[in-house]
Amino acid sequence: MTFPDLIAGPPPTLLPEDPAAEALAAGEEPRAVVVAHPESPLAWAVLAEGALAEGTDDVAAYAFARVGYHRSLDLLRRNGWKGHGPVPWDHVPNRGFLRALAALARGAEAIGETAEVQRCRDFLRDSSPEAYDALL
Repeated sequence: MTFPDLIAGPPPTLLPEDPAAEALAAGEEPRAVVVAHPESPLAWAVLAEGALAEGTDDVAAYAFARVGYHRSLDLLRRNGWKGHGPVPWDHVPNRGFLRALAALARGAEAIGETAEVQRCRDFLRDSSPEAYDALL
């Protein structure tokens, strides 16, 4: 009889290809992509990143990031994630979640929600140290 290695922690979560990735890579307008693929964490992350870069509407940026984050949590759970464990940056389909989480940290900072900033940063670091280094 073989026993699982409980010390090793949960296995990495590897998400499926994001349905909006191809359209975004082709340069389609992010709002149109969100309308076509509202389930896409990547599309919401791109919207949030764009709003943060413009700096004109921090509340909208935060809201876009929050939607991407919640879409990500749903997707993670459907793919075996149990609330913790690695979500590797090098698996490209995971980047929608990781980018949405980083955008949520930055959006929370922009609106002065300091507790949320730290929670999101910690969650990103715990999920993927590589994403944390690349995105924050």
